[in-house]
Amino acid sequence: MVSIGNGASAVRMGIMLNNDVSKSRPSDAIDALERQVAQSAADGFSSVWLSHIFGFDALTALAVVGRNVPGIELGTAVVPTYPHHPGVLAQQALTVNAAVGGRFALGIGLSHKIVIEDMYGYSFDRPARHMREYLSVLLPLLRGEPVSFEGETLRANLELSAPPAPDMPVLIAALAPRMLKLAGAMADGTVLWMAGRKAVAEHIAPSITKAAEEAGRPAPRIVCALPVCVTDDAEAASARADQIFEIYGQLPSYRAVLEREGAERPGQVAVVGDEETVARRLDDLAAAGVTDFVASPFGSAESVARTRELLRSI
Repeated sequence: MVSIGNGASAVRMGIMLNNDVSKSRPSDAIDALERQVAQSAADGFSSVWLSHIFGFDALTALAVVGRNVPGIELGTAVVPTYPHHPGVLAQQALTVNAAVGGRFALGIGLSHKIVIEDMYGYSFDRPARHMREYLSVLLPLLRGEPVSFEGETLRANLELSAPPAPDMPVLIAALAPRMLKLAGAMADGTVLWMAGRKAVAEHIAPSITKAAEEAGRPAPRIVCALPVCVTDDAEAASARADQIFEIYGQLPSYRAVLEREGAERPGQVAVVGDEETVARRLDDLAAAGVTDFVASPFGSAESVARTRELLRSI
């Protein structure tokens, strides 16, 4: 019998969708994604989240598959800001939100210098100012307001005619102090990756909550996504996580949050172990201030099935 405390059961449970579609035919990949969403809704999960890296465009994919699956929140984790002008992203987000009946959560982030400069060819200069100015354009447009803005990193002078969505959650991938302050003061919260209990409890939750309070905003959502594997061999699962998620131990922003956790490798923040252990880890995250937990199941087919079953029970 799994012992589940009051913490994890009070947290909204979500699932990270698989956006690795490189070996699939286009129609098969979309159908597979829709099946993932439908199964997650049937299992009672509160939300599904899709990354926007080099697979499908997350916004387009969620609009297509979400329209056919009612009753579950659909979120991006996350869309990079630099390659998307905020006016363009607002238009896309409003379209997705209309397609899925107002169930869309827009997660955005700076991405990383290696991606923005080396791959896309944009400057990664002044990221915190860029995000502040980005939100200054994006948020009014989502509310249906015209924007005339000239900042140091971007300009905008436009108005959209798409149906406004003033209640659409906008979440920032925020780990550093300045970004957490922005997420609390201007947005609806943060969507995290590679942040464990200690980092959330001692750094993320206090910083973003204080910023929201000082700005007179509601309590922020803290959406915590982590790799999860229910298994009887926690050591092997942790080692496997180190291999799968190795890149996140090398990128500066994730390296910094791992250091706050006192972790040297991604496998040390992955939620691994048997049902009792994983349930206890989720309770700890809830107690730390997490409002939404998003599992990224990994491991063998048996482990993934055990992981989903535990999360369903919670």
